[in-house]
Amino acid sequence: MSKISLKNILKKTFKKKTKTKTKIKPVKKITKSKTKIKIVKKKIKSIKKSSPKLKQKVVYPKHGLGQITEFKKINIGGIDVETYIIKFEKDKASGMVPVNKQSHLRSLSTVNQVNKCISILKSKPKIKRSMWSRRAQEYEAKISSGKIYELAEVVRDLNKGDDLMIDQSYSERQLFEKAYDRILAEFQAVLDLSKEDTQKKLDKALKRNQIQKEENEEIKSTKTTSNEIPIEEPISDVEEQIDE
Repeated sequence: MSKISLKNILKKTFKKKTKTKTKIKPVKKITKSKTKIKIVKKKIKSIKKSSPKLKQKVVYPKHGLGQITEFKKINIGGIDVETYIIKFEKDKASGMVPVNKQSHLRSLSTVNQVNKCISILKSKPKIKRSMWSRRAQEYEAKISSGKIYELAEVVRDLNKGDDLMIDQSYSERQLFEKAYDRILAEFQAVLDLSKEDTQKKLDKALKRNQIQKEENEEIKSTKTTSNEIPIEEPISDVEEQIDE
């Protein structure tokens, strides 16, 4: 009985040892998970622009400065369309802009923007070395954009200033005058000055008044020299006889 009991005890202990063996868990394959970065776009709150009012001065990119004279309903293809009637004093014409396309209209610039334009006009011109036809298209696009800074850049680049020896082509002069007149009209409306005063301020930034001063000084100098020349008296007949 003692032998049997020893065997049983040994079997039990062996079973206990086998049970206590650590089970090796299968190693899971580590897969590189691609982290998806979600770009959160910030929603810019669209500021509702106040609709233009009657007799308000606005800028229409294709024609420049204008004034809203009236609101009018027009029937187009059986549909009533509300429009702004804008009068352009420079072209002596009026145009119609639908109310749902008022985003094309631009309000007048601020005084700070005008001051920045003056600093652009005072800076050195940036003329590209390319064909005039290509540059003319770029200048025309800047003028038609309605952006006052781009308009100032065109005036600065096409301004000849004190360079009297440089000949300016007809198309170049035409583009300059177009941009110059538009920026002059907006400056006058923003600063609330007379046309002469705004033109003086604009020409001072472009250094165009120096040419006129030199011309005026030359005219004055010619007048003074002409006054200093003594006028010869006509010789009488008696003096001619004595000489003989």
